[in-house]
Amino acid sequence: MPCVGDWLNSPLSIVQGIFAQNAPNSDWEKKVTEYFKEKLKENNATNWVPSLNDVPVHYLKPNSLVKFRCMVQDMFDPEFYMGVYETVDPNTSARVLHFGKYRDVAECGPQQEIDFNSSQTVTLERQTFYCVPVPGESAWVKEISFLTELVASQARVSPSTSYTPSRHKRSYEEDEDMDLHPSKQKEQHMGKSCCSGGDIHGCVEPKRLETEASAGHHVISPNCSPPLDLNFPLPGEKGPACLVKVYENWESFKVNDVLEVFGVLSVDPVLSIVNSEERDSSTLDPMECMDTAEEQRVHSPPASLVPRIHVILAQKLQHINPLLPACLNEEESKTCEFVSNFMSELSPVRAELLGFLTHALLGDSLAAEYLILHLISTVYARRDVLPLGKFTVNLSGCPRNNAFTELLYRLIQQLVPASYHLRMSIESMNHSRLIPHKDYTANRLVSGLLQLASNTSLVIDETQLEQGQLDTAGVHNVTALGNLITWQKVDYDFNYHRMEFPCNINVLITSEGRSLLPSDCQVHLQPQIIPPNMEEYMSSLLTAVLPSVLNKFRIYLSLLRLLDYSISDEVTKAVEEDFVEMRKNNPESVTADDLHRMLLVARFLSLSAGQTTLSRERWLRAKQLEALRKARLQQQKCVNGNEL
Repeated sequence: MPCVGDWLNSPLSIVQGIFAQNAPNSDWEKKVTEYFKEKLKENNATNWVPSLNDVPVHYLKPNSLVKFRCMVQDMFDPEFYMGVYETVDPNTSARVLHFGKYRDVAECGPQQEIDFNSSQTVTLERQTFYCVPVPGESAWVKEISFLTELVASQARVSPSTSYTPSRHKRSYEEDEDMDLHPSKQKEQHMGKSCCSGGDIHGCVEPKRLETEASAGHHVISPNCSPPLDLNFPLPGEKGPACLVKVYENWESFKVNDVLEVFGVLSVDPVLSIVNSEERDSSTLDPMECMDTAEEQRVHSPPASLVPRIHVILAQKLQHINPLLPACLNEEESKTCEFVSNFMSELSPVRAELLGFLTHALLGDSLAAEYLILHLISTVYARRDVLPLGKFTVNLSGCPRNNAFTELLYRLIQQLVPASYHLRMSIESMNHSRLIPHKDYTANRLVSGLLQLASNTSLVIDETQLEQGQLDTAGVHNVTALGNLITWQKVDYDFNYHRMEFPCNINVLITSEGRSLLPSDCQVHLQPQIIPPNMEEYMSSLLTAVLPSVLNKFRIYLSLLRLLDYSISDEVTKAVEEDFVEMRKNNPESVTADDLHRMLLVARFLSLSAGQTTLSRERWLRAKQLEALRKARLQQQKCVNGNEL
């Protein structure tokens, strides 16, 4: 029976064994999938598998089993490969059958040649996805995932799939930095002494630093000129991009899906040589290859910079919070136990979170209530083109001159798994690339800032917005933000047409007056305290929260998004009667939009208390919150003499 080290270190040898026992029967592929699925079901087995999110690729053993948590940024055309092929020894005429699955290069034994005319040859198809780390993934998600896997790998006694190269390799950004600052080489050499024997498991921080510096937007490639653009949606992102090759059920995956894939790591140097030769030959004879040189450069980058993963198992992720079970839909005892245990202590967690956010919002408890509702909101369904469940909040009345939004964003970043802070100004709107567009020369989708994974928190800061002129690009960008908020969709630019990509992005807008952008709910901030040093005040809030309490906040916000919710016929009837009664007193004061907003507030109020059905009590509380919010807006309108 193969040991753990076999299927982790040498998955292809396991595949070879199953293939040899079952070929040419096509069931061998299904048996391979079932084998690894069973192995990964073992206790903590998924944490034994090294992750490309945490470990630099040059520390991972080629052809070992790896995993990658990623977002599908683009999908390339399907490619053909030899699923089964036969080799022949010219001297002895001995024939051997091989599998080509999970490989980039067909392998032959010594003194053997591939028989391309063999009747045993089977040509199959696979789909290549260009995948990047989840845009805006919070540092705490990376850190908790990394520590969980580190503990699991240290507890396991079998050989590690990580290895130390004979020559220490720096990350791409470090290599460039060393060329500019040679003195840093000495500093780095001195820093290496903390890790003895080259064991990366014994040294947490250097490994983390190396991982996070692994790639920016552009990487200098020895075979590519100009520099290779890794096509990350957000600026300053770290981590590897990968070509993920999927063999089964790839129709179920689409652009912007968040996946966790388990597969065979391929970083064969032969790939770079072959791709370079293809580019050279295509310039000599364009008729031999229909692909442009730019397309070949983008679709076949050096494997050392953009590794390949040949997927054995893949799953869509409901969320990326490492503190929660990966899938909450399955009726597993551990999952049910986790949810029930957390629900039993939900009330004090909500109270503490409300207090924390009240302090963050300068003592405004009403704004804190609405911020909680916003953070647990999600698009749960679509009726025709209308997204149901979106709850964009415009927090007006924000201080302009003391970086309040930036500091508030840093706190939100500590609570949600993925987020981005968009500073809205005339210059940024005119020059930023918000909308992804198709590059037909390279045959790829060029990313934009709004190519985000589901449930990402987008904080838009309007407090720095000044008067000025938007150019054509700026108008398109503002329009795109409006469409994102109103319809939860982004229209990607395919030059000759636009293609709608539905999304599920939580948008929080901070502004002085009423936002220029649409919103579902405007809450005017009423600070009760004005700290003399805003940055020091906000930092002290985080340091005062225990790590265990902070983790409960993170679980709370992620878990409640995933709960089902319903309204009974009895409560529905009561709400309808209440609405009619409100309209009787003053028909203009309560509109259909007001009813929709109150139902949304009631929904998220119920979920925030762990209740999956609407009660009369929660409905009354929702009406009360809305009355307070509207009264505050009316009061501010009277003070300022204009509409907010």
